[in-house]
Amino acid sequence: MLTQEILVEIHVLHRQGKSIRSIAKALNVSRNTVRKYLRDIARTPTYSRRDDRPSKLEPFKTYLLERIEAARPEWIPATVLFRELQAKGYDGKEGILRNYIRQFKVIRTEPVRRFETPSGQQMQVDFTTIRRGRQKLKAFVATLGFSRATYVRFSEYERQEDWLSGIENALYYFGGVPKELLFDNAKCIMIERDAYGEGLHRWNAKLLEMAKDYGFNLKVCRPYRAKTKGKVERLLEILLYHTVGCVTQTSRAGAGCRYRKRSGRQLAA
Repeated sequence: MLTQEILVEIHVLHRQGKSIRSIAKALNVSRNTVRKYLRDIARTPTYSRRDDRPSKLEPFKTYLLERIEAARPEWIPATVLFRELQAKGYDGKEGILRNYIRQFKVIRTEPVRRFETPSGQQMQVDFTTIRRGRQKLKAFVATLGFSRATYVRFSEYERQEDWLSGIENALYYFGGVPKELLFDNAKCIMIERDAYGEGLHRWNAKLLEMAKDYGFNLKVCRPYRAKTKGKVERLLEILLYHTVGCVTQTSRAGAGCRYRKRSGRQLAA
């Protein structure tokens, strides 16, 4: 059967002055075929519709739909379903499966939750790294949960003493002590998570001593849920784009802290 391309080539060769014999020889078709299509310029070759072959996935579609619905709102990865179908005799490609189940996937958007704390309740602390070419600078950031007042201290390292010095200087700057300090999962601060049971962590000994001395509780974010510490995380993002001098103290402090006298400890400026 002639293709559309051969039909076009017949007319092109004819317009170039080629004879019917030469056209038939060049395209490996009969002279009668060339004559037929040259007589009827509007004629185009027709193609019989090929019957759609059933997909190899067809016998397993009912099973897939049942598995997907039973698992909602969770989503079963295509790799898992592919292994299950192979065990049931499916010998098709994984891509066929992926393309089919994609239409049933519901994209869930997690609602934005604001974690608000009362005045004097919480101070969020964290470290970030700021890079300028090969140079690297560390920044300790403390943010009051209620007022968003913020203290920033730059240093070369992120050691235990840098954490403790940053906390102490932040308390001095704010002029008081909140009820709790909220940390991320920094290894030099929290030695072992859930060491004594769920929610009972093993903290750095010197940090525990400081907490006892100043009178604040230690709290840590849930794993992979740094958004609970979103106020200080937001400031860390800003710092990455707006690096300033050596030691910076920002925002008017004071609001949101309950003042406590330190037990003879001299705070560094």
